[in-house]
Amino acid sequence: MNVICKRCLLKEMSEASYQNIAELISLIPADKKAEDSLYKNRLEICKGCDCLTNGMCSKCGCFVELRAAYSHNRCPHENKLW
Repeated sequence: MNVICKRCLLKEMSEASYQNIAELISLIPADKKAEDSLYKNRLEICKGCDCLTNGMCSKCGCFVELRAAYSHNRCPHENKLW
């Protein structure tokens, strides 16, 4: 049984949950993909946000790991956290 963490990313909950997201991230063209350090920084910010629920952003409904992987994406929070 997997424990659901309201403030966790999909990868932290279970590899099976994250597998589809990881595949989608791998398909992002290099010129549209965020650099690794930027990606990790964005995810750390998301992990500290009250809008993160079960790997999803409650502001827009996206999977934060996928949203953060695109260089051009921005945080949907009204305070634009990243």
